[in-house]
Amino acid sequence: MTPPAIKQALLESYALGGGINHLDGANLPSQDRVTELARDLMHLLFPGFFEDTGLTQADAPGWLDKLLEKIDSRMVIEVEKCLRFAKDPDPKANAARLTTQFLSTLPEVRRLVQTDVAAAYSGDPAARSTDEIILAYPCVLAISLQRLAHMLYALQVPLLPRMLTEYGHERTGIDIHPGAHIGSHFFIDHGTGVVIGETATIGTHVKIYQGVTLGAKSFETDGKNNPVKGVKRHPDIEDHVTIYAHATILGGDTRIGAHSVIGANVWVRDSIPPHSIAYYKETSLVVRPRKPHEILVDGADWNI
Repeated sequence: MTPPAIKQALLESYALGGGINHLDGANLPSQDRVTELARDLMHLLFPGFFEDTGLTQADAPGWLDKLLEKIDSRMVIEVEKCLRFAKDPDPKANAARLTTQFLSTLPEVRRLVQTDVAAAYSGDPAARSTDEIILAYPCVLAISLQRLAHMLYALQVPLLPRMLTEYGHERTGIDIHPGAHIGSHFFIDHGTGVVIGETATIGTHVKIYQGVTLGAKSFETDGKNNPVKGVKRHPDIEDHVTIYAHATILGGDTRIGAHSVIGANVWVRDSIPPHSIAYYKETSLVVRPRKPHEILVDGADWNI
């Protein structure tokens, strides 16, 4: 039996310790329920891939009725908790409204994730089928959940968007903030250790490898040395950019121009013009225009 002194000491720490207690406050969203939501939403985005038994076209309407009802009722509850935490004046009504708005975005999310799967298939010579990509590639889970979370983020739902992306982060090692704006045909190859910050923007047909960071140079602070929230801190990546493993690109005013290549282990704090290659030669960063014969093929010799 646990000695009573341990219980008493913990209760005293609850009474005295601030910041990591949430006693007598609003009921917070449940991590377990949010995890279930994430899984159900993946079933909805990719019907027939994650079911225990096969799903036919004829079965799809009834299956979808049940799944949507389950997601709708559970999401209203969790969104309401988030709004109560944020002291929303009418959390119950607004939770129902925001959930309906979110669910109406799901066809657009499906359109986008279809382009991501296509990008993974065309961008990875090891891929044998799109089915393999959906079932086995970590980028599908991480990017799909980010796209869902981004819709909630745009609706200004607190807490829940980050909880969804953190489930993907936990499962895959890919950390994408729900605030990041990501265009179509996005592919993260391998994926582990990728970090994409809140105010990053990523164009279309962008491919990045494991360990890439799109981060901040530093944080603006107020008069009390607290970080200023909501300012542009993370870089912009234009269309048709490839960023190789463990490259780090920092700063809200840093832009990587379209059709550029960032080499492995490169540290970038300044903008790169379109149609450029950036790489290290010995200890110096080299940024030069791409040559006409250089082709963006995995493992290609760029003659650098």
